[in-house]
Amino acid sequence: MDRQLIKERMDRLDSKQRYNSKDYISKLFPDFIELHGDRVFGDDNTVIGGIATIENTSVTIIGQNRGKTLKEKVEYNFSMCHPEGYRKSLRLMKQAEKFRRPIICFVDTLGAYPGVEAEERGQSSAIANNLMEMQRLMVPIISIIIGSGGSGGALAFLVENEVAILENSLFSIISPQGCANILWKSPSRKLDAACLLKITSEEIMQLNLVDYIIPEPMKGETIDYDKVSENIRSYITRTLKKYRNQKPQKVAEKRYKKYRLIGRKLV
Repeated sequence: MDRQLIKERMDRLDSKQRYNSKDYISKLFPDFIELHGDRVFGDDNTVIGGIATIENTSVTIIGQNRGKTLKEKVEYNFSMCHPEGYRKSLRLMKQAEKFRRPIICFVDTLGAYPGVEAEERGQSSAIANNLMEMQRLMVPIISIIIGSGGSGGALAFLVENEVAILENSLFSIISPQGCANILWKSPSRKLDAACLLKITSEEIMQLNLVDYIIPEPMKGETIDYDKVSENIRSYITRTLKKYRNQKPQKVAEKRYKKYRLIGRKLV
């Protein structure tokens, strides 16, 4: 992938104009009702979740918040979830299964929060539980990577039946900043790391790790987010129709088989 193109996409992810989960939720789901708390420790503002409808279908929405201003970035912990965020998301997913609601996840994180307090509250086990329990859910799960899909912090929302990625989004085992810090002890070399990691939407599609790339058309010098929102709506409604008449057990089996096959084409 061209180095300049990767730089442009990284700059777009950091733009204050870029839509985050809250923006897309308010745009696509005007009747969204937010739910709070993990019923264990507290509420993590980094994760927004609740119920809504789209095309007369009740759904559960879960998104990772990424702030635009410094105040928002601090409030959303720079998009890095605490354990209670993952537990809240899993609680809402299980509620969705109980009421037969499809699940839609908006993924946007640099990775899970690595602080001591997160580890004390069970960060690794919270992520692991999401990976295990999502595999068993009897309702369709649709995930959309709308920004950065970094490390296990993103994977905890990506055990799905269908996954799409926005054209300018990135998906990687580690954030470019983290990779640069490990390899060269210099986060400033994040562009060098991004070029090596193969994390753009086209490269991820070639690796068979996503099912669809959602276009982000431009409007002059900026992205036309009204059009992007319509593209996301179209993708969601089209995908929900595929699973409308499928039996719950079949939905879970398809998800399991999908993950058993990941990597086969790469060997």
